[in-house]
Amino acid sequence: MQNMIENRTFANLITAGARYHQSGCMGCIGMGLAQASGTISLRTMPRNFPDRSGTKDDQMHLCSPETAAASALTGKITDPRTLEKSHGMSYPKFEYPTYELINREMLIAPIDDHESVKLEKGENIKSLPEIPELKDSYRVSILLKMGDNISTDEILKAVAEVLPLRSNLPEISKYSFTVIDDTFHDRALEAKDSHGGHIVVAAENYAQGSSREHAALAPKYLGQVAVLAKSYARIAWQNLVNFGILPLEFTNESDYDKIEQDDEISLDNMIEQVKNGREINIKLIKASGEEKQIKVIHSMSGRQIQVLLKGGIINDFKEKLNA
Repeated sequence: MQNMIENRTFANLITAGARYHQSGCMGCIGMGLAQASGTISLRTMPRNFPDRSGTKDDQMHLCSPETAAASALTGKITDPRTLEKSHGMSYPKFEYPTYELINREMLIAPIDDHESVKLEKGENIKSLPEIPELKDSYRVSILLKMGDNISTDEILKAVAEVLPLRSNLPEISKYSFTVIDDTFHDRALEAKDSHGGHIVVAAENYAQGSSREHAALAPKYLGQVAVLAKSYARIAWQNLVNFGILPLEFTNESDYDKIEQDDEISLDNMIEQVKNGREINIKLIKASGEEKQIKVIHSMSGRQIQVLLKGGIINDFKEKLNA
C-alpha cells in the first residue's frame, strides 16, 4: 500500500479510468458499479450470479486481476500472457510489501459486565421473530419448482437495495426468490395464512454460492417448512437445519419429474419419522386430486435432528441458557 502511494500507482490508475472501492464485500455482493443493461463486464471478485450486479440482464464474467487489467488496456477480453508480444509488457510477478500499515486505534476490547449494556436499535433494526418448532403434520403448497444450481443469490439476493435490510427480517424477506419469481413473497404469506406454510422443490446442488444465513432465515419467516431437492450445497444445507427448515432429498430422483408447482405435499407423523429414521414417507397431491406416495430421506445427525425439532439453533441455545 505504501509503495503504491509513493510511486503514484493509485493516481496513475485513476487517471486511466480506474475506480476504487473501499475494502469489504462490495462488488462481491453487488455494491456499486452496476453495469449497463445488455452489456458484458469482467469482475475480479465473485459472484457471477444472475442480477448480482444490480442489472437484471447482466452478463458478468469472473477473471483474474491480470486479465481484467489486460482487457481494460485492449478494450476486449484479453489473455494477459499475450501482452508481451502485442505491447512489450511481460507478465507481472507479485512482490510482497516490505512492511504493512495496521491501524489498531479502532480495536476495542469487550467489557467484562456485558449484561449491563443496553442495546439501542434504530428504526431498521428489528428483533428476530420467534421461530416455531416443527409441527407433527402439514399440508402445504409447492410454491416453486426450480432446476439445478440455484444459488443463495437467487434465494435472497444481496445488492445495494437489500443489504441495509439485513437486520430487518420482515423487510428483507420481501426479496426472497425475487430473482426467480417476484410474486413469491406475497404467495408465501398467503400460503402461511391459509396452509401454515409452504415448501419449495429443486434439483441438484440447491443453494450453492455464498453462505448467507438469510437465504434460510427469510424463507423460514415466510413459512417455509421444508425443501425437497436432489442434493444440497453443504453450508446452505446446514443453514436450513439451523433455522428449522427440513432438508429432504429424493430417494428416487425420477420423483422430481412427477412434481409440478402448485401441487401440495402432505407431511404426517413428522416428529416421529424425523426422529427415528432417515427415510420419510410423504404424500404428493396433484391439482387433479390424484395422490402419490413419495419416499424421501434426510441426512441429519442426532444433534441436528434435535436442533431442527426445536425450530432451529437459536431456540436450542435459548433452551440451554435457560436450563
